[in-house]
Amino acid sequence: MRALVIEDERRLAENIATGLQQGGGFAVDIALDGEEGLYNAEASFYDVIVLDLMLPKLSGEEVLKRLRAKGLGCPVLVLTAKEGKNHVVAVLNAGADDYLAKPFDMGELVARAKTVIRRSKGHAASQFTLDTLQLDFNERSVRRASRVLHLTPMEYRVLEYLLLHVGRVVSKTELLEHLYDFNWEKFSNVIEVFISGLRRKIDGEGDVKLLHTLRGHGYSLRLPEAP
Repeated sequence: MRALVIEDERRLAENIATGLQQGGGFAVDIALDGEEGLYNAEASFYDVIVLDLMLPKLSGEEVLKRLRAKGLGCPVLVLTAKEGKNHVVAVLNAGADDYLAKPFDMGELVARAKTVIRRSKGHAASQFTLDTLQLDFNERSVRRASRVLHLTPMEYRVLEYLLLHVGRVVSKTELLEHLYDFNWEKFSNVIEVFISGLRRKIDGEGDVKLLHTLRGHGYSLRLPEAP
């Protein structure tokens, strides 16, 4: 999954990026002011935006309002140093999906970022099951029936994204955009390798085949169509 961190304090922005990368397996882009953040949010596809409210050039609240006015529904997790119920209500009414008050625990930030993503895809629970395939978003663990599947970090990220879009055909370009930062083009030849590894581990002998390739279109995680 891919996240955009819009935070003007460079050290804090880098710490958040590191937390998302190490704690959640995110690819992360950073913007240090509101104008740059708005541009990035409109120009690229993100699974979540972590948005500070006190930003130079363009406030976080204005960034949020403009994103929602343009119909961009990417989940937004707001960071705020302000206190008070009225302020929180105003932020949520402006289109935020959740908020964290500064200072915050990095583990909580990662957990909330993942939660707003799951909610936006209609998967509020921390576990997901498809046939005998089970994924735990919190523990980042995967099982197929009684087998524990040992996935590489990138195989897990591919599977997690496909599960969040279960039943839909996901193109290779979309996977690349959501698994890597802005340099994703240089990794364009590796998706097939990850898909091949996932298929070998998920769809074992005797299992119902769940990972499907639609040539020229992309990949889909779903139950096979009835004959």
